[in-house]
Amino acid sequence: MVIFVAVASLAGGAARAGTAQPAGPVAPAAAGDLASEVTKLKGEIEGLKGIVPDQSHVMKDIAYHFSNLWFAGQARNWPLAGFYLSETRSHLRWAVRIRPVRRTTSGEIDLRGILEGMDRSLLTGVQKTIEARDLAAFSKAYRDTLSGCYACHQASEKPYLRLRVPDAPEGRMIEFSPAGSGG
Repeated sequence: MVIFVAVASLAGGAARAGTAQPAGPVAPAAAGDLASEVTKLKGEIEGLKGIVPDQSHVMKDIAYHFSNLWFAGQARNWPLAGFYLSETRSHLRWAVRIRPVRRTTSGEIDLRGILEGMDRSLLTGVQKTIEARDLAAFSKAYRDTLSGCYACHQASEKPYLRLRVPDAPEGRMIEFSPAGSGG
C-alpha cells in the first residue's frame, strides 16, 4: 500500500487543488527515477521489518502482564488487575499486528479472528470478574483464559507452549497488595 501511494504520488496521479492531473506517458528519465525510488522504498521497508520486534518478543511481554494479573487478582488489588488485563489485551493486539496470519501444515490460521473471539469471551469474562471484585470467579476465568491461549498455541502448531497458573510474579518490584492495606 505504501509503495502504491508513493508510486502514485511520484507519477503525478494525486489530485491537486480539487482537479485530477491528466495521466500521461512517463518520460524515460522519470521512469528510471521512479524505479529507483521504488527500489529505495522497498529497501527501507525491509530495513523497518528488521527492527520491529518479532511476535515471540511481544508474547514475553504478554506473559509478564498476564502473570502479574494473576497476583494482582489474588491480592484483590482490582485496580492493578484491571491495569494488567488492559496491558495484556493491548499487547495481544500488537502481537497479532506483527503476525496476523500464521502458516501451518494444515493451512493458514487467522490470528485476528482467534484474538477477537478470545477478547469477546474469555478476556471480557476476566474483566467482568475484576469489575465484580469476585476472587473465585476471577480465578476460574483466569484458568479458562489460559486454556484458550493454549488452544491458540495448539492451532498454531506450537503445542509445546503449555501454560499454567504462575507460581511467582514476573516482576519482583511491584507491590500487589492494595494501597492502604498495610502490605
